[in-house]
Amino acid sequence: MKAVIKTGGKQYLVSKGDKIKIEKIEGKEGEKVVFDKVLLLEKRGKVHIGDPFIKGAKVMGKILKQGKAKKVVIFKHKAKKRYKIKKGHRQAFTEVEILTFK
Repeated sequence: MKAVIKTGGKQYLVSKGDKIKIEKIEGKEGEKVVFDKVLLLEKRGKVHIGDPFIKGAKVMGKILKQGKAKKVVIFKHKAKKRYKIKKGHRQAFTEVEILTFK
């Protein structure tokens, strides 16, 4: 069984037992989460495609971790103008384990 879900403006191909890192969602570690925006669902060889989402389809998951990714350094420079700016950014993420499909 596989499904394509949409969360955080991105699409993820998931199957049972997968651990994925997605954009941060509210919730504590160990809580259940439901993804109801299912674009494609494959069960027992049959493929169901949504328009844009499949009505009544849900993917259940469990929050494993809330965290931040490694720092990304942004450096801006303009030649001959003495302009230099160095910034850093750490993107927040949620690690989710996919449990079941409905």
